[in-house]
Amino acid sequence: MKQFFDEMVSNIEARLLDHYTGRLRFTLETTRLCQRLYSGTHRLALCGVCAPFDLLNAMGINSCNVEFLGGVLVAAGSAGPFLEEAEHAGFLADSCGWHRAVIGAAAKGMMPVPDLMIATSSPCTGGVAAVEHLARTFDCPLYVLAIPPDDSERNVRYLADQFRSMVDFVAAHTGEALDEGRLREAMNKTNEAREAAIEVFRLAQRIPSPVRGTDLKNFGLVMPLFFGTEAAVEIVQAYRDEYAARLERGVSGVPGERLRLMWLQESIQFKHPLIKMLEEGYQAAVVVDELNDVYWEPIDVDDPYVGLARRTIAFPFNGRVERRLKQIKKLVQAYKIDGAINPCHWGCRQGTGSRGLVGAALKELDVPVINLEVDCADSRNFAEGQLKTRLEAFMELLGSRRGCRSMN
Repeated sequence: MKQFFDEMVSNIEARLLDHYTGRLRFTLETTRLCQRLYSGTHRLALCGVCAPFDLLNAMGINSCNVEFLGGVLVAAGSAGPFLEEAEHAGFLADSCGWHRAVIGAAAKGMMPVPDLMIATSSPCTGGVAAVEHLARTFDCPLYVLAIPPDDSERNVRYLADQFRSMVDFVAAHTGEALDEGRLREAMNKTNEAREAAIEVFRLAQRIPSPVRGTDLKNFGLVMPLFFGTEAAVEIVQAYRDEYAARLERGVSGVPGERLRLMWLQESIQFKHPLIKMLEEGYQAAVVVDELNDVYWEPIDVDDPYVGLARRTIAFPFNGRVERRLKQIKKLVQAYKIDGAINPCHWGCRQGTGSRGLVGAALKELDVPVINLEVDCADSRNFAEGQLKTRLEAFMELLGSRRGCRSMN
């Protein structure tokens, strides 16, 4: 795996010399992270989705959530045997594919070996179970962060204290203490990236949008891994500068943009033709993914633990579903969305479990939604013909609605 990522890094660096884009810069840093994860020479923490990666980066710990590694395996086209391995071990085929992929990879010795693991109760209990299972597999220390559902002052203090204890836990098991100067620098980098991201999303809202279908794929879920680093700032600034340049030249992400779409929850990580079909066949642009937004306030560098706690609790998939529905409505209105695509990821309460509530919330705004029955990590269950037929019908519906509005 290390050789695979070494070669990828070299290829991407060569491409960047001739074609510098935000997406390539994002991909390069993601691949460099994988390179470090599989190096065997860096301190490594495998975590839940809501871990405070800024703190870990400030301590010199390379880290990612386990779902990220599942996505890497799927995108590389190598997840099939690992999914089967997990199923043979008794993990149900209709449970989360991201978790099955990493569990199977660990059983086959294809996962990087962590120094420690940090589970987070949000966004799902399945994630906690997966991290606990991997901690037993690797026989490594485990810390569990209990994320409160709301941001009462008591809950914020409770989570901030957990973060302080987590720092002590990491230092005790790695020998890497948290330097106050590095902590302050990391928080400044997080805030700098945040400000640039606000501008990226503001530009993305323009009509027509400068966003191509896969430009910001996985952005909201993967970018937190780089919080607290110069890489985070450079990635977001590359997107900002690219979108500003496209708009100045009058170039839209999808030529002749007719329809504006929102992608809910997760991306389908394996190769598929749906985005290309939407863009080329219907001039439909996926202008926003559900998690591509800045939903937290700047971090106070003089009191970072409280700021990190507030940001973590504010995560749209944390706590009651009303928080997520409010976020979806906000994005629909900001981006002038015509329709939403909801890949109802198997075994996920956020995907399949919330589909009815999401649909009802969008109906209040008169925005149609299509639910796709898929496992975003398992191409074995991808009914391409059926999904294309359903999406085509959905696009015809959206097109007719837009035509009617234009005539009125």
